[in-house]
Amino acid sequence: MSTTRDLAAALRRSAVTAGVDEPSVRGADWRLATVATVSSDGTVTTTDGIVARRLQSYTGPAVGDLIAVTQSSAGSWLAKGKLESGDGSWTAMTLAAGWNPQGSYYVPAYRVYSDGTAGLSGMAVLSGALAGGTVVTTLPVEARPTAQVRFTVQVAVGFFGVMTIATNGQISLNDFSGTLPATGNKWAQFDVASKYRRQT
Repeated sequence: MSTTRDLAAALRRSAVTAGVDEPSVRGADWRLATVATVSSDGTVTTTDGIVARRLQSYTGPAVGDLIAVTQSSAGSWLAKGKLESGDGSWTAMTLAAGWNPQGSYYVPAYRVYSDGTAGLSGMAVLSGALAGGTVVTTLPVEARPTAQVRFTVQVAVGFFGVMTIATNGQISLNDFSGTLPATGNKWAQFDVASKYRRQT
């Protein structure tokens, strides 16, 4: 009788162990994984050897991404996308000499998003003359664009220009609509660049 009970217990343990490793028994599952390689066929391979096909929404995959992967009951894996890192807060930008945050507006700052984009916010002010090509601030590597981007901004009362974000992170003002006055406030409106593609 004891031998029969021991055999039954052993069989149950064996079935449980097999079920843990068999998707058709365990059912669908999901977990976290880190990308080890990115393939041109739409798949990524994780550091523990899982080959998962990316969802269309998972753009710009990169080695080191922390992602959510899910497995079907048939054993197929999907890479759902990159997970956010950090606390998601805005990071204040260091402004060039002469520039200061404009009162009553957001402090100039940047934020990096997990979808391969970044965004700017806030306004800076300069009192006096503003020369074309003046660099207002320089972004850190993680917030720099994939290619140069330009936005139309108001730089002074009655005058407009272009804010350019270069791939080296420099944000400059140029291409003014007329000759700017040598006195009075000049502005850098970062909110116009609320979303742009960044380097991944």
